Amino acid sequence: MSSKVPADLKYAKSHEWVRPAGDVATVGISDHAQHELTDIVFVELPAVGRKLKAGETCAVVESVKTASDVYAPVSGEVIAVNDAVTKTPVLANDQPYGDGWFFKVKLSDPAELGSLLSPADYAALIGG
Repeated sequence: MSSKVPADLKYAKSHEWVRPAGDVATVGISDHAQHELTDIVFVELPAVGRKLKAGETCAVVESVKTASDVYAPVSGEVIAVNDAVTKTPVLANDQPYGDGWFFKVKLSDPAELGSLLSPADYAALIGG
C-alpha cells in the first residue's frame, strides 16, 4: 500500500496528483480523493489529443455514492490514457498512485508545476 501522500508527486487543491517526468506528466486522483468517493464504479477519461488548460474539467469518476469531476492540474495535450482504469475502475481505489493513474499530458507550460502543492502542503490541506 502506498503512503497517503507520496513525496515524489505534486498535488492540486482539487485532489489530483501529478508525476512529472521531463515534459510529460502522469495524472491521477489522490488516495484521499478515492477514499472520500468510496467504491469507484466508472471512470471517463479525456480523449488522446485533447488540449487541456489547467483547472478545466477533463474527466469524471463515479462511485456508488456520487459523481465527481476531475480537473486538469496542468495544461498540455493528452498523449495517453489508462484504459485499464476505464475497464477496471476499482484500480483508482486500490492503486491510486500506481496502476490507477488516469492520463498522461505533454506539458505546454512546465512552469505550472510550481503552482501545485508540495506533498507537505497537500498533507496539511487534507489534515494528514
